[in-house]
Amino acid sequence: MKVAYLTGEYPRATDTFIQREILAVERCGVDVERFAVRRPGDEHMVGERQRSERDLTTYLLEQPSSSYAGVLARAFRRSPRRFLGALRLAVRTRRLGPRGAAKQGAYFVEAAVLAELMAERDVDHLHNHFADSSCTVAMLASELSGTTYSFTLHGPAIFFEPNEWHLGTKLETAAFCATISNFARSQACLFSPSEVWPRIRIVHCGVDEAEPADTTASDGPCQLLFVGRLDAVKGVVVLFDAVASLIAAGNDLHLTLVGDGPQRSELERRSVELGIASSVTFAGYRNQEQVQQHLRESDVFVLPSFAEGVPVSLMEAMAMSLPVVATNVGGVTELVRDGRNGKVVAPGDAVALEAAIAELAADPDLRRRLGEVGCATVRADFDSLTEARRLVTLFGDPASPSPGMVRPTPAPLAD
Repeated sequence: MKVAYLTGEYPRATDTFIQREILAVERCGVDVERFAVRRPGDEHMVGERQRSERDLTTYLLEQPSSSYAGVLARAFRRSPRRFLGALRLAVRTRRLGPRGAAKQGAYFVEAAVLAELMAERDVDHLHNHFADSSCTVAMLASELSGTTYSFTLHGPAIFFEPNEWHLGTKLETAAFCATISNFARSQACLFSPSEVWPRIRIVHCGVDEAEPADTTASDGPCQLLFVGRLDAVKGVVVLFDAVASLIAAGNDLHLTLVGDGPQRSELERRSVELGIASSVTFAGYRNQEQVQQHLRESDVFVLPSFAEGVPVSLMEAMAMSLPVVATNVGGVTELVRDGRNGKVVAPGDAVALEAAIAELAADPDLRRRLGEVGCATVRADFDSLTEARRLVTLFGDPASPSPGMVRPTPAPLAD
């Protein structure tokens, strides 16, 4: 079987979970063709894995623009019925206003390019990650080509504007939708008729087994780690307030931020204003091996987000037996259960975040216990190869039997 994977940009430093999924799908015996709308910037080429994946990827916007008219003409000649059906679908699902119409026209051309390339490469099925613009391209390419398509629904951003991106139409036209959590599946059900619900399946993003971090007490400061995009949605400002308060109270802490993004300059200024600049390291983007090294060298992983799906960064930390502090947003509590395999606090509550960090910083035994149970959770429910097998089964037969729409709830953790 040959499956095409599509995303808006690939491979980005922040999308290692897609890279991991593709490799696991290939291990299951599926031939994967990689497509993306545009090439990511060089700042995302943080390691050999990213460079290798970039070399294997075909970029739709790098096809000669002079060829677009010919691509559209050939699509019409192959099947006028499909072409006109895709055109009607594009008009019906365009975003409002002249700008939305212009973008939809671009998506239609990109879809025609993708449909032709899939035909040339004998693709059996198309799978897309994220439900926004690249999913529109996938939907239209499927209509043009007759090739079935599916998509992975992450959230939370798509749930802020589901009508603008016509999420309901995508759920109805897709062979299936893989949601990363019960939370994402519930949101998908809100925007689709009940007859679609059996095709909305849960397939977790997964991680590979990793060497445990050393959570024993050390002589230096307690090392806190954040891994993620430096964006307001991640709540790093709240983390800074908690760290500043802890340091002012005499706690010896150091925070490392791995990642980059639009909020970096603001956060750098904020760290100076709070007097914690010497206790904060901005590490920028790092490759997977470097991220794992940061995890090994840390005592506590902190993700204070205002909105999330099920964060892969949390899975990666837990897979290495590192204790985590997270917020009860989105699907986070499907992974982290407060006091059992991590600490969970309310989003935006710097006082609660401070208390959770202080408790873990002062208690190496608690860090070890939470880390061990967290590792067991990830190995049981978020293994990359296990999740890839679920996905491959759906590629072959979207209507394949499953234990209901929702995966079984994990067994209670032992005290």
